[in-house]
This record gives sequence, C-alpha cells and structure tokens, in this order.
Amino acid sequence: MLKKRIIPVQLLLNNRLVKTKKFDSFLDVGNPVKSSKIYNDSDADELVFLNIERENRTINPLLNILQEVSKVCFMPLALGGGISKIDDIKTLFRNGADKVIINSLVYNNYDFLKEASQIFGKQSIVVSIDVKKSEDESSKYNLYSNCGKTKEEISLKEHLKFCESSGAGEIFINSIDQDGMMRGYDVNLIDNVVKNCSLPIIACGGAGNFNHMKEAFKKTNISALACGSLFNFGDNNPIRAKSFLKNYNLNFKIVK
Repeated sequence: MLKKRIIPVQLLLNNRLVKTKKFDSFLDVGNPVKSSKIYNDSDADELVFLNIERENRTINPLLNILQEVSKVCFMPLALGGGISKIDDIKTLFRNGADKVIINSLVYNNYDFLKEASQIFGKQSIVVSIDVKKSEDESSKYNLYSNCGKTKEEISLKEHLKFCESSGAGEIFINSIDQDGMMRGYDVNLIDNVVKNCSLPIIACGGAGNFNHMKEAFKKTNISALACGSLFNFGDNNPIRAKSFLKNYNLNFKIVK
C-alpha cells in the first residue's frame, strides 16, 4: 500500500509568502525561505511552491527563492507558475527543483506535456487543475486557467484523461471554492478525480483542522493532501497532523 503524504503549499507573490481566499484577497504570511526551513524540520513529505503573480508570468519568482530554499530544505521540491517552454523546466531542475507543476499551458498544448514527460520522466511532471463548482449545476465542476481567471470549456473528466494519456505523473487538484476558507476539503470533488484517474492525486483547498484531513483521507483514496492556511495560521505543522491521523490507521511516509 502506498504511503499517504502531507504537503505544505507556499504561494509566492512579490518574493513573499502569501495566502489567498478563493484565489483572491492576498494576505502576507511571511518569508518563504524561513517557512521552508520550518517545514523541513517538521516532517513534511514534500513542498510545493506556486508563483501566483498574474502579470509578467515567468519562472523568475521561483528562481529567486529556489536556490536559497535548497540550502535549508532537503525534501522534494515541486514548483509551478509561469512555465511556458521546455527550457523553463530545464532551468528549474538545474537550480534544485525535483518536480515541476504545469497548469494553464496544458489546455491548448497537450503535446507540450508529452514532450516534457519524455525528456524529464513522468515522475517529475505534475499537472495542476484549478476547479470551481458550476453555478448552474451543483454536481458539475468548471476548470479555470491563468490563476483562476479564464474558464476552460473542457470537462474535468476529459482533461484528466488527456493529461494522463499525455504523460502526466501526478495530478494536483485545487478547489477555488474552498481555497483559504478552512471549512474542509471538497470530498466529492476529490472522490470524482480519484475515480476518473489512475495517477497519484494531491488535493488542495479547505483544510482548517486535522479532522478535515481525516475526512478526506478516510472517505477517498487520495494519495496526498496539500495545506496552506492550516499551517500558516495557528500552531499546526505536519508532525502534529501525522500524529493525529495515525490514530485512524493512516500510514505515512517516513521522512529521514
């Protein structure tokens, strides 16, 4: 049985760590390098960095902190936001990234995903999908690109199928509705994704306490849960989360 993972998420804006609500209302929550050191010391399985600058979309904000973070953080690092070409991926790997996260580019260019997977190996390619519940149909989810600004016409099921067949190694599913609200994961969304994709799935958006994590892990076959607000606000960390969740027969990777 694959071990479950807990993954802190760090959103980068103007070289600072921020937190959002529903992909909006940015709040500065600290220094990304210092927080990475804390996560390194508190048993996080991996660390995700997402560049959410909406203007001048490049990988430069990721490069600005990557080398410094690599000095204090010895867990796998996954970075995304602003990737537009194969050379961007090469540059991120050359500077210390272990995985890259691709979102908007994929919708109109599944061949890029295929090329990246063939060059770097599918285990290093994560596709991020930002979703929001349809206002017309509660059971339907709409997909958004460009930091949640642009609605895509493809269905979630179709997009998952194309991403998997094009070489994605992992899916990072992010609920816009639940982002920063700390009222629990969208378990129905997670279950939908898990049942329509055979790849490992990371779910993000909504964790406000450890019971929210327990619910998502126990009610779905999710591979990993990502958290932002839960660790940014309050005295919580991955060690405490794992200690709580192990009481419910959930197995986690041992980080050395």
